[in-house]
Amino acid sequence: MERQELNATVSISLLYVVRMLGLFMVLPVLPLLVDEIADSTPFLIGLALGVYGLSQALLQIPLGILSDIIGRKPVLLAGLLVFVAGSLVAANSENIYGIIAGRFLQGCGAIASTLLALLSDVTQTENRSKAMAIVGMSIGASFGISLVLGPWVNNLFGIEGIFLGTALAGLVGIAILYLIVPTPEKMNLNLDSHLEVTRLSEVISHSGLVKTILGIFILHFLLMSSFVAFPVLMQGTGEVESSDHHLVYLSILVVTFVFMVPFMWLSDKPHWVKPLMLMMIGFFISSSFLLSRFITFYPVMASMIMFFMAFNLLEVVLPSIVSKLAPAGSRGTAMGVYSTAQFAGAFVGGAVGGYIAGAWQISDLMYVNIAVCLVWFMVSLSIPKTGNVQTLTYSLTGIDQPGAKKVRDALLSIEGVNEAVIIESEQIAYLKVDDNLLDKEALDQLKKRSESEQL
Repeated sequence: MERQELNATVSISLLYVVRMLGLFMVLPVLPLLVDEIADSTPFLIGLALGVYGLSQALLQIPLGILSDIIGRKPVLLAGLLVFVAGSLVAANSENIYGIIAGRFLQGCGAIASTLLALLSDVTQTENRSKAMAIVGMSIGASFGISLVLGPWVNNLFGIEGIFLGTALAGLVGIAILYLIVPTPEKMNLNLDSHLEVTRLSEVISHSGLVKTILGIFILHFLLMSSFVAFPVLMQGTGEVESSDHHLVYLSILVVTFVFMVPFMWLSDKPHWVKPLMLMMIGFFISSSFLLSRFITFYPVMASMIMFFMAFNLLEVVLPSIVSKLAPAGSRGTAMGVYSTAQFAGAFVGGAVGGYIAGAWQISDLMYVNIAVCLVWFMVSLSIPKTGNVQTLTYSLTGIDQPGAKKVRDALLSIEGVNEAVIIESEQIAYLKVDDNLLDKEALDQLKKRSESEQL
């Protein structure tokens, strides 16, 4: 990866961090303030936690399409400004309804799909996977940082300080956008990150993809419904002062990271992906069961460690499964539907978790989560194994429509190439291959021949 591409990738990653911190810093704080925020109830607290998911689910695809028309930076600027406005609304609210409105506005700045499109514009095809890995690491790190930073900022400045801090972060994001992020010379139609409406039917008719997308919906349902309970249960142990919650979250995340190392190693082994997914769903069931039965310090800590292990691992595994199951040229469309389901899950999880915690007890919420996980487990049993299937992209030159058909036929004749889609306008071939069977030498030779002969 060239230095210019690396700088662009890092700056785009920082914009993701700005968004993530603003959305997640309140998770470990808001449930503790049900008696302090005017008009609040557990249901409204849960709604405030997850309502950003509703606006994100509704707007992230339309804003991505809009960015194809008017450009990436205008959409990103508008999204960041709305995010800042939402943060300020929440910071100046006198009751829970103002915070809900502010969180909804924060979600209206739904720039995730536009950021991915921008990343495709400023990176070469062969470097895109590396760029995506950097973005993925930044998202994971910012989630952990937000859980530690949120309680700490709340101790110093209160909930208003958290929202004012996220507004400031949004302004910093705007500065990054115009001072550091490069303006692409042209916008690319990259099918690995771009949602094509014409390919939606191909995605939603794929049984394995639909089941995996249901998985990310449930994963973020569990995240929000569990955070309705986690801070309250931690406080209820009587062992942790609210001023020390950030230290507890830090300790949990460190222990989680240590325990995750062998599982992360196994997740790179194709034959271990599905067993690991089922094992992590089992971790969620065990975590919820512990919380339904025990509310003392060590069981609560053990259940949260299991929860974060499962959540962090599945945040890596599920996108990988989607990428491998998606037909050639439909990865971007599949990931667009996947992200929409993720945000919808966060909204439903917050609302349902808050309602159950308020109408009944937290133990009842845990029983509901167990039931949801059992459904998820049963559905996931029939997700096909992905094996050594990989998605590859190849840059081509001088390919017109007749030549593209010849190249596609030649690609499909190579051993290990299962599917091939060529977009002449972008001069890119999208392949689904079996890495164990792929004749890489023949593939390289074909690429060189197509460039020299312009088939």
